[in-house]
Amino acid sequence: MEIRFSDGMWPVMLTPFQNDGSIDYEALELLIDWYIEKGSSGLFAVCQSSEMFNLSLKERVELTKFIKRKSKGRVPVISSGHISYSLEDQIEELNEVANAGADAVIFISNRLARINESDDIMLENLKTIVSELPKELPLGFYECPYPYKRILSDKIVEYCAGSERFYFLKDTSCDIDNIRNKLNIIKGSCMKLFNANTSTLLESLKLGASGYSGVMANFHPELYSWLLNNWKIYPDKAEYLQDILTMCSFIELKNYPLNSKYYLKETGIPIQTVTRKNVNNTISETEISELHQLKQLSDIALKMIKKEE
Repeated sequence: MEIRFSDGMWPVMLTPFQNDGSIDYEALELLIDWYIEKGSSGLFAVCQSSEMFNLSLKERVELTKFIKRKSKGRVPVISSGHISYSLEDQIEELNEVANAGADAVIFISNRLARINESDDIMLENLKTIVSELPKELPLGFYECPYPYKRILSDKIVEYCAGSERFYFLKDTSCDIDNIRNKLNIIKGSCMKLFNANTSTLLESLKLGASGYSGVMANFHPELYSWLLNNWKIYPDKAEYLQDILTMCSFIELKNYPLNSKYYLKETGIPIQTVTRKNVNNTISETEISELHQLKQLSDIALKMIKKEE
C-alpha cells in the first residue's frame, strides 16, 4: 500500500458530539475540511483526543470510514482505536480499523504490555499482533499517555525501524535527549518521528523530526503549519513563534478536550461543547477568559509571521 507520510502537521482529531452524546457527523465533516484548510499533511483519527476510550468499536470503525471518505484523498488518514487488554481483542480491533480504510493503523504503546511488564513481553506481543495484520498494511506507534505512558525503548524502536512496516511515530516523551536518540535509531528507515510536545518542537525539527502531531493543532493549527514549513527560511521568526506556542500550549492542561471544542465553536466551527471524557461539560468563566486571550494572542502571532520581512 502506498501512502504519503509527508512531513508536517498531523492533528489528533476531536470527535464532535451532539447534545445527547451521539457523534455529530455534520460537524465532523466541517472539522475535517478545517484541519485540511489550515495546512494538515495528514489526519490522525481515533486517538486519545478523539476520546477513543469512550467510543464503542463500532463507533471507532465508523469514524475511520467517515473521515477517510470525507477527506476525499486530499490527505492520508491514520487511525488507532485498539483499547482492549487481550491480544485477541486488539487484533480484532486493529483489523476492523484497517478494513475501514485507514491508510495506516497506529499501535498504542501501553496496550502491548502492562505497566510492570518488561520490554521483552511487549516485543513478543507486538510481533504477535503484527503477524495477524495484513502484510501490506503500514503501521505506526503512539506513546499515548492514558491509562499510563509507556515511552518506547531502544529495543522496540529498533524492531520497528528494521521491520520496514512502521512509518509513523507520535512521540510524547517531552524529552529532547529521548527524541534525539530515537531519531538516530530510525535514521535511514521509512519511519518518521512526529513530536507531540510543543516546547521541544523546533529543536526536534533541527534534529530531523518530521513534524508535529499534538493537541494544540486543535486550537491554532495554522501557526504550527507555518512553523513547520518556514523554520529554515525565517529562523528568527520561528524562534519567536516557538516561544509563543510553548506558553500557549499550557492551555491543554485546562479541561481538554472540552476547552478546545469551546474554542473552535467561538471561532466559527459548529461544534457542541460536549465530551464523553468530562463528567461535567462546563467551562468556568476564568477558563473562558483564558481561551479568549489565547485567541487574541494567536491572531497577533499570525499577523506577525505573515508580515513581510
